[in-house]
This record gives sequence, structure tokens and C-alpha cells, in this order.
Amino acid sequence: MPNNAPTNNKQAEISAALKERILILDGAMGTMIQDHKLEEEDYRGERFKDWHVLIKGNNDLLSLTKPDLITDIHRGFLSAGADIIETNTFNSTTISMEDYDMANLSREINLESAKLARAICDEFTAKTPEKPRYVAGVLGPTSKTCSISPDVNDPGYRNVTFDKLVTAYVESTLALMEGGADLILIETIFDTLNAKAASFGVEEAFEQAGRTLPVMISGTITDASGRTLSGQTTEAFYNSIRHIKPISIGLNCALGPDLLRQYVEELSRVCETFTSVHPNAGLPNEFGEYDLEAPEMATEIIDWGKSGFINIVGGCCGTTPAHIRAFAKGLAGVKPRQLPELEVRMRLSGLEACNLN
Repeated sequence: MPNNAPTNNKQAEISAALKERILILDGAMGTMIQDHKLEEEDYRGERFKDWHVLIKGNNDLLSLTKPDLITDIHRGFLSAGADIIETNTFNSTTISMEDYDMANLSREINLESAKLARAICDEFTAKTPEKPRYVAGVLGPTSKTCSISPDVNDPGYRNVTFDKLVTAYVESTLALMEGGADLILIETIFDTLNAKAASFGVEEAFEQAGRTLPVMISGTITDASGRTLSGQTTEAFYNSIRHIKPISIGLNCALGPDLLRQYVEELSRVCETFTSVHPNAGLPNEFGEYDLEAPEMATEIIDWGKSGFINIVGGCCGTTPAHIRAFAKGLAGVKPRQLPELEVRMRLSGLEACNLN
């Protein structure tokens, strides 16, 4: 992070908390929104009633058209025991908002989403000051990729540039910071080059703002191959982004806890900083729904904690306040993962890790 930016006390505060206990992240915003079975008019509201394209499914827009709904979802996860609440901004970059011809709304959505999360976190912190709640400003991977051609007939083609990604991430990060985020979460990374663009954009935003925030980075192992979509193993992914010096590096989405366990263990072994994990509630069934119930999923998560693998844990697709409540209850009193002392080596990566003495 920028050397000339003021030291941010959130980094020290959150680091201290992570050394004392496992922090609980929230669950799936999208899952909770889907439970409300919203229709096109619900997304549009009065402001966008005449919008020229269909916008059902633009969940981030609900921070503007149904802010009370988003706040209630945050409240549910906080009541369940979450320490960290993610902003409703997974698709709020200009690039992803282009899908709805709403790129010009990106800044406003990030700003208002952060304000909603900030207000409800402050409400809960005021009730129990000994348990502060934190707002994670979410930067999703966008709907495009720097590393893979979307055209099978033209392997060299790219539908987005590194510089365009950086510009989008700068705007989103600045708005999240203005809205009151305590940290920045770059999550669901399937393409490490996108993640590097995001981290570069975050650093640029910190420079412009004149202050820094802690940064979390979370990648996605896409299937049983144990690799990200752009082909990297867990350790190779870690080697690729460790220079950013985030407060935590983790894994989320795609897999349930049973299939993800071996990669969580591997990350715990190679990671010099804190680790985070928020898996899906199993794999989706034929209806696209997730069947892993809270008690069953919590058994896996609690085992990770007792095995010393995790510092931050929550849920991704399919997880509800019931899941988060089970995690929080089961991990209460479980000691967090201790940071390892690793041998100093040159740690490089392609698709595989290359560690040199």
C-alpha cells in the first residue's frame, strides 16, 4: 500500500481482534434477496420505472430502490453474530453495471451501499461496544476477464483491458471509502490478472484519498481440479498476490466446505498473513438451490477452526443467518489460526507455484 499514506488504525484494530478470536463474516446477500421473490417492478421502483432495459436481477440496484430490504438483510446477519458485513456491491463496478446500461450509477450505488452497511453496523456496535462490527466494501471480479478470450475463434481477443478495470475499481473504492467502509474486500477472484487490476486500483484510490484501509483478498477454486478459472493452484494464486500485503487472503464460492477443505488447509500452510474462507452451502442442486443445512455445514466449519486453518469465516451462495449463527456459536472460544513463521524464499508462480531457495 502507499508508503506516504497515513497509517490507518483499523488495520491495527482488526489485526488485534484476529489474533484473539476467529471473526465471523456474513452470508449470502443474493440468497437472501432471492428469498423475497422480487419482480421487475420491485427492482425498478419509482425512480427507474421507465428504464429502457430489463433490470430484474440487478441486486446491487436495490440499495437505491429498496434500501430497507438491504438493511434488514444486514440486520439478520448481524443478529446472527457476524463481525463483518459485506456491502451490497458485488456487481457495482462500471464494467458490470454496463450490462444494465447503468455504468453512470456505479459510484452512487457503491456510496449508498456502504452507507447502509455503516449505519446498521454502528447501530449494533453501540449496543455492544466490546464487539465492534466492521463494514467490508466489496469489489467483485466484474463480468469480464483479462486473461481469457470470450471468443473461442480468437484466443488473443480480450473484451476488457487492465487499465479499464483499474479505472473502474478506483471509482468504486473511493465511493466505498466515502460511504464508511472499514476495509476493502476483493472477492470471488477467478482471474488473478483481474485481481491485480483491482489491487492496483485500490492502491490508486488510497493515494487519491490520502489514507489506507485494510484489504482482504479472496480467490475462487472453481472445481475439483483445485484451480482458479485462469488455471492457478491455491499456492500459485497466493504467490501471485502476496506482494500486496493484504490483512487476509482467502477462498470463497464455487465449492461446499467438504470439497474446499483441502485447499483451505493448503492456504493455511503457505499463507503468511491471516486467512479467510466463505464457502457455498454445498453444490447447487438441479434447481440451482443449495441444500447444505446450517448444522451440517457448521460441523465442517468448526472442524476447520479447531484444526487451526482459519481467522475469518462466513458463507457464500446458499448461506443464511441460520448458517452464520451456527458458525458463530460453534466457533466461540475456538482459538484462531496462528500466523506461521515461513522460510524466506523467492516465491514465484505461473499456473503452479515456484519457490526458490
